[in-house]
Amino acid sequence: MTRFWWVRHGPTHAKGMVGWTDLPADLSDTAQIARLAAFLPDDAIVISSDLARAAATADAIADGRPRLAHDPDLREIHFGAWEMKHHTEIEAHDPHRIRAYWDQPGDVRAPGGETWNEALTRVSAAVDRLIAAHRGADIIAVAHFGAIVTQIQRALDIEAYDAFSHRIDNLSVTQITFDGAWHVGPINHIP
Repeated sequence: MTRFWWVRHGPTHAKGMVGWTDLPADLSDTAQIARLAAFLPDDAIVISSDLARAAATADAIADGRPRLAHDPDLREIHFGAWEMKHHTEIEAHDPHRIRAYWDQPGDVRAPGGETWNEALTRVSAAVDRLIAAHRGADIIAVAHFGAIVTQIQRALDIEAYDAFSHRIDNLSVTQITFDGAWHVGPINHIP
């Protein structure tokens, strides 16, 4: 049985759509970071997206745990031309596409970005590699809202639209287990 402890990175305080833009995380709440690190299994391995906000969060909670190299396949969805734009700005210029993007997620893409299905495939491939390399381990994967939600969708075998209904707060933990079948534990747990 391989257990994933998905941790969403610390907050960026950005007001736009942040995908592959490499912003730092605000990790100033050291008490919350300490609670999170203490909540996670001591013998788990730690991996993160290669984006600074995830990598720095992973480093802050690693607390002596083995640390794997950053994996770019654990990145957030790529929003292309919508990166760092507020949703009202996008709605003003591309109202039909942005509505379709949220109402019918799957094959709709931001200009120059990736579709939800492409992100799901990318993150799932990374997860499959981790399971193959670390079968039976506890894995702390520090990633992003979209990456975590893709795996909730996969594990629950639900549509992307339904997966989007899950709230994933910064510095929260979502537990997903694989033992030949997927099992979802607590979602968006704040230690």
